[in-house]
Amino acid sequence: MKKFDRTGMYSDYEGAVYTNLFKRQRELPFGQKLQNHGLNHRMNEEFKKYFPTCEFIPILRNQKNNRYWFNENLLKVKINENEHNIAETVIQIIDAYVEAKRDSFEKFIQICKDAQRLTEVQVREFIKQMVAPNVDARILEIVSYSILKYYYNDRVIYWGYALDRLQQENLKLFKTGRTNANDGGIDFVMKPLGRFFQVTETVDVNKYFLDIDKIERYPITFVVKSLDSDSEIKSKIEAQARKLYSINAIVSQYMECIEEIINVPILIERFEQAVAKGYLSTILSEIIKQSRLEFN
Repeated sequence: MKKFDRTGMYSDYEGAVYTNLFKRQRELPFGQKLQNHGLNHRMNEEFKKYFPTCEFIPILRNQKNNRYWFNENLLKVKINENEHNIAETVIQIIDAYVEAKRDSFEKFIQICKDAQRLTEVQVREFIKQMVAPNVDARILEIVSYSILKYYYNDRVIYWGYALDRLQQENLKLFKTGRTNANDGGIDFVMKPLGRFFQVTETVDVNKYFLDIDKIERYPITFVVKSLDSDSEIKSKIEAQARKLYSINAIVSQYMECIEEIINVPILIERFEQAVAKGYLSTILSEIIKQSRLEFN
């Protein structure tokens, strides 16, 4: 460490090399699959979302030589006319947060494993609790995938290139992204229909339309962490869109890309249908497997 918080010489620092930062972020807990967005765009955008009136952004970048700095203005605090640099304290807070998160996810996986010894009724209630609106979004993504995978599993379509040579195939749901990866990808893909699914905890029109734009306005099914009805959620998105764009043709083009909205009640209903087909223990096993994968 260069101790810039004590020397006050950070303004003369030549900046951090991108490859070193990228390597370091992937060494951190939950960082194995992180992409470059956090360094180049996402952190600044997330910061602006939560602190819209702040005149500073956290990450500064020189694109010519690809060097990076943290904005020291966000680390300097004045107390009784004395200025203090809180960089070291911030690192300690981040480390404590990471440990708390790691501990909570380890306990979550252990609770899931312990649930395998519960009665069928208890397991059903346990899984329902994991899709409640107050649950961590990453857990919702894992559980919703496990439920939908087996909800669609017995559904069959017939397809082919000639009417006399159709083939039968079950619908299969594949998890295509990682909850911690910030890879900008789509969460689930269904084969052979080619349906895309995205899990979200917000009803912010910008998030929905960004996901739609990522795949050139291809239809998407959104799994939403909300108790509002699917029609209410769609109405909220459309109302925001009309404020944002005001042009009917643009709004309609985006809204037509929302293939389906699966809210928490619909997800629970589909869970019950999958359980009725005998998939309860399989869904729980899938949750444990995906949790181990996500949280290493």
